Amino acid sequence: MTDLNKYRNIGIFAHVDAGKTTTTERFLKLTGKIHKLGEVHDGAATTDFMEQEQERGITIQSAATTCFWSGSDDQFEPHRFNIIDTPGHVDFTVEVYRSLKVLDGGVGVFCGSGGVEPQSETNWRYANDSKVARLIYVNKLDRIGADYFKVVDQIKNVLGANPLVMVLPIGQESDLSGVVDLLTRKAWVWDESGDPLNYEIKDVPEEMNAAVEEWREKLIETAVELDDDAMESYLNGDEPSIEVIKKCIREGTRKLNFFPTYCGSSFKNKGVQLILDAVIDYLPDPTEINPQPEVDPEGNETGQFAEVDPNKPLRALAFKIMDDKYGALTFTRVYSGKIQKGMSVLNTFTGKTERIGRIIEMHADDRTEVESAQAGDIVALLGMKSVQTGHTLCDPNNPATLEPMVFPDPVISLAIKPKDKGQAEKLGTAIGKMVAEDPSFQVETDEDSGETILKGMGELHLDIKVDILKRTYGVEAEIGKPQVAYRETITVPITDSYTHKKQSGGSGQFAKIDYVIEPQESGAGFEFESKVVGGNVPREFWPAVQKGFKSSIEKGVLAGYPTVDIKVTLNDGAFHAVDSSAVAFEIASRAAYRQSMPKGKPDILEPIMKIDVFCADESMGDVIGDLNRRRGMIKTQEPATTGVRIKADAPLSEMFGYIGHLRTMTSGRGQFSMEFSHYAPTPKAVAEIVIKEAKEREEAKKK
Repeated sequence: MTDLNKYRNIGIFAHVDAGKTTTTERFLKLTGKIHKLGEVHDGAATTDFMEQEQERGITIQSAATTCFWSGSDDQFEPHRFNIIDTPGHVDFTVEVYRSLKVLDGGVGVFCGSGGVEPQSETNWRYANDSKVARLIYVNKLDRIGADYFKVVDQIKNVLGANPLVMVLPIGQESDLSGVVDLLTRKAWVWDESGDPLNYEIKDVPEEMNAAVEEWREKLIETAVELDDDAMESYLNGDEPSIEVIKKCIREGTRKLNFFPTYCGSSFKNKGVQLILDAVIDYLPDPTEINPQPEVDPEGNETGQFAEVDPNKPLRALAFKIMDDKYGALTFTRVYSGKIQKGMSVLNTFTGKTERIGRIIEMHADDRTEVESAQAGDIVALLGMKSVQTGHTLCDPNNPATLEPMVFPDPVISLAIKPKDKGQAEKLGTAIGKMVAEDPSFQVETDEDSGETILKGMGELHLDIKVDILKRTYGVEAEIGKPQVAYRETITVPITDSYTHKKQSGGSGQFAKIDYVIEPQESGAGFEFESKVVGGNVPREFWPAVQKGFKSSIEKGVLAGYPTVDIKVTLNDGAFHAVDSSAVAFEIASRAAYRQSMPKGKPDILEPIMKIDVFCADESMGDVIGDLNRRRGMIKTQEPATTGVRIKADAPLSEMFGYIGHLRTMTSGRGQFSMEFSHYAPTPKAVAEIVIKEAKEREEAKKK
C-alpha cells in the first residue's frame, strides 16, 4: 500500500510560450526521470511527442507523466508526482479544463516579460472553477524586459489573485544568478554552466537585506492569519518556527486564500528545485481535497461522496482518451477504491460492464505496466471498449456516478470529403477515433449532400485536426471553407392555431392546437409549457406536442440554421376520441412551427467572440482601426508590461485569418486569444448575405 500523503497530482498550465513544457522537462530531469534535456524549440521535448507539436513548438495534447522527488536536499521521503503538461493555446482549453478536473494542485507559469497574458486568464478562471490549489512560477526572468514585481502586481490586479511572494530574484534579465528563499533567508546561486545541480547556498547579498526583510515580514503576516496561536505569538513579538509558518502557508494554499509565488528561469535551470520542494510543502495530497460528489443518472447530487480511500468501493473518472498503436488508452483518475488487472467494472453511462485489461503508468508516450492502481492514482487503461471522456467506472455491486464534464459547443465548421472514394471508410474510422479523443470536436453528416461536416472551437483547432487526419491516418481530403455556426430566432411573439385533419380510409388523424411562440433572452434555449385546463388536449399528448416543436427547431425558416431561445406555450386545442393520437399531435406541431415562425419576424444570430489582443503601443491605432472594420466593439484598453492589451467583442465571421493580419500590422509581435462569448443578432445586410448563401447551397445540393 502506498501512502497517499506522499502523492501529488499536479498540472502545469499557462499561456502559449510561457515555458510550461520547458519547466516540465526540468522537473523530469531533476527527478531523474530523463537524463538528457529536450528543448521545445528543437522539437525534442519529452511531453510534446506529436509531430504537430514538435513542428509548431506548441503543446496540443495534455501529456501525463510520473516521477519521484525527495527534496533538493533529500529532506523528504520520496514523493510521487503525477504531472500533466497542458496546452496553452485557446483552441485547446478543453484539454486544460478536463485536466484540472482530475488534479489536486497546479503550477501556473507566467512569462517574466509577457506577464499575465490572455490565455493565462482563461486557464486561471478554469482553475478557480475547479477549486484547484496552485503555486505561481514567474519564468523567463533572464529575458530582456522581465520584471518579477510587475508580474506579481498584474497577478493581483488582472487575475484578482493574492500572490504570496516566497522568493526574490538575485539580479534581473541577463544578470539573473539565482533566488533568495525568504523563509530561510538563504540565497541559492547557480553558476553559468547551465547544470541545475551546480548551485551554492550562500548568505543574502548585502544590498538585498532590506528588501528581503520587508518581503519576509509581509509573507509571515499573511501566513500566520491562518492560525490563531501563531498569530498571537507573532503579535507578541515571537516569530513562529519555520515549521509552523509552512503549516500555515499549506493551509492557506489549500483554501485558495493565497498562492505561493516563485521565480527563476527554466531554460537556464535556475530556481526550479524550489518549486519542486514547494509542491511537496504546500500543494495538497489526494486525501486533503474535498471528495468528489456522486450524482444520480439525471445529474443531481445524491449527497454521497467518493472518499479517497483504497478500501472504499471503486470510483474512477475517465478524463481523456488517446489512440495509439496498441489501441485506445483511457486516462483515468481513481478517486476511491482500487482497480486491478482482470477485474470487472461498471460504466454507469452505458450501463455495461467491462474487464480491465492492462493498467499502464504513463511517461509521455513511454509506458510501464502495473498490476493495480488505487485511490489518488492517475493511470491509463488499455482495451476499454465503450468508455468515453467523462464516463465513470465503478464497482458493479455498488454503483455510483461522478459529476460529469460539460464541454462547450463548437462555433466553427468545415466540410471535408476524401480525395478518392476508396478512402471514405478510412476517413470515417479516423474521425470516429478523433471524436472519442476530443469532446470539443464534433462531426455530423449533411443529409442532403452527404458531406461530412467537422466542427470545432477555432481555426487552429480544425487546422490541427485536418493535419492529424493526413499524417496520422494517411487520409488525403478536400477541405471546404470554414463556416460559421449561425442560429435563428424570432423577435415578436406569435399567437396561432393549427388543425391537422386527415381522412383516408380506415381510422383518420385529428389534432388541434392553440399556442403561443415567444422569443426568450439570449442563451435561454428551448422551453415548452402547457397551460391547457380541462381535457381539451389530454395530458398524454403534451409530450408529443413538445417533441414536434423540439424536432422542428433544428431547422430555422430563414436559412435552415437551428432556432434558439424560444418558448412554446400550449394554451388550448381539441381532440377526437377515436382519431387523435400522439403521432397526430406531433405532426400538427411540426406543421404549426412551419406556419407560425415566418410571422415572428425571424432573425439570424451570429456567434460573438471575446477577443483579447496584445500589441506594442505604436501598433495600437492600427489594431483598433482593424477591429472596428471587423464590426468589433472595443471594451477596454489596458497598458501591459511591454505594450497594450485590447479587449473587444467581435463576430466570428469577421475574424477568419485574423492572426495573419495582426502579425502584419504589428511586425510579428502581436498575439491574441479568442473564445466564444454569446450569440447576437446580425445586421440586416449581413443577414441577407447569410440567407442568400444558404439558399445557394440548397440549390447546389439539388442539382
